[in-house]
Amino acid sequence: MMASSSYSNSPCAACKFLRRKCMPDCIFAPYFPPEEPQKFANVHKIFGASNVSKILNEVQPYQREDAVNSLAYEAEARIKDPVYGCVGAISVLQRQVLKLQKELDATNADLIRYSTCSEMPNSSSSSRLHHGGRSKMSSDDGGGGSSHGLSFYYSSANWNNDHSENGYPRGDI
Repeated sequence: MMASSSYSNSPCAACKFLRRKCMPDCIFAPYFPPEEPQKFANVHKIFGASNVSKILNEVQPYQREDAVNSLAYEAEARIKDPVYGCVGAISVLQRQVLKLQKELDATNADLIRYSTCSEMPNSSSSSRLHHGGRSKMSSDDGGGGSSHGLSFYYSSANWNNDHSENGYPRGDI
């Protein structure tokens, strides 16, 4: 469940970082164990110890661990990408999903073409190769697929089209 700090032996990571004595009622101790000093250092760098203390005091005790984990994740993301933070990671994942949706649409289209051509009686092998062969996916059209009526296979949802040229969300949203 929660990591605990041995109050008499070693101060929690927060108190150690702040160079203060770790008291038995330390709000940070259950969530910033001495074995994870970088976790508090990141959170402190981005949010500040005072703000983290206020947040932990304002949320219910059963929500504190989730709050600390969220703060730690966002702090690490902000350190890696100071401008976008975790939004940059989400944007990358959304682009990957869209790319995979297009690839799936193209594959479904190929399957439909192949199944349609293989069901045709007396079709020559050259027409089967011409119509049912695997089409090469180009980066310009994204592999097509959405114009072939494939909504029953997979619906291509546009998750978020509000991106600038570099793929990150625009600042005006």
